Amino acid sequence: MKASYIRVSTLEQNIDRQTSDGKNEYIDKISGSVPFAERKQAMKLLKDIESGLINEVQVHSIDRLGRNTLDIMQTIQYLTNKGVNVISKKEGLQTLIEGKENPIAKLMIGILGTLAEFELSRIKERQAEGIAKAKVRGSYNSNGGKPEETKEEFLNKSKNKKCYNLIKQGNSLRNSAKLSEVSLGTAQKISKLIY
Repeated sequence: MKASYIRVSTLEQNIDRQTSDGKNEYIDKISGSVPFAERKQAMKLLKDIESGLINEVQVHSIDRLGRNTLDIMQTIQYLTNKGVNVISKKEGLQTLIEGKENPIAKLMIGILGTLAEFELSRIKERQAEGIAKAKVRGSYNSNGGKPEETKEEFLNKSKNKKCYNLIKQGNSLRNSAKLSEVSLGTAQKISKLIY
């Protein structure tokens, strides 16, 4: 049986260009730097392969399998050893031809994996440069671009307000957190704002 493996990063959030007929699709919304075997849907796909349900896996491009050459190569070698043909549509590659390993595909996958890894390092470099420039300008926000929350805004949230009042009444942090349904860390933050 054929399957499609689809991965989009949390930045892209768009699977349209990778979808096929909608049958047997394993879709992960996760960074490509997370190893293949640690992704939720990839684990399900590997389980189905182990059960003998899948003999072909289609991907839009090799970098959907990962951004680390070693991980990509190990994943493809594992699938090949299981008799699963990996087909990359964008690059026009398939790992097995008539049940035998395709040496050209193996070479190309190594090169493409290295390029994916290189692109990831370039993305990280550009991100670091952007952060450095924003810090110089004084516009860097370390909490993902969300506006800073004022003390009043934080304490005016209903659960936080309840926790605040419980702490002020002398309840323990743990008990205040439990009764107001906030984390212990939030209760500790509230306590620091009180005292």
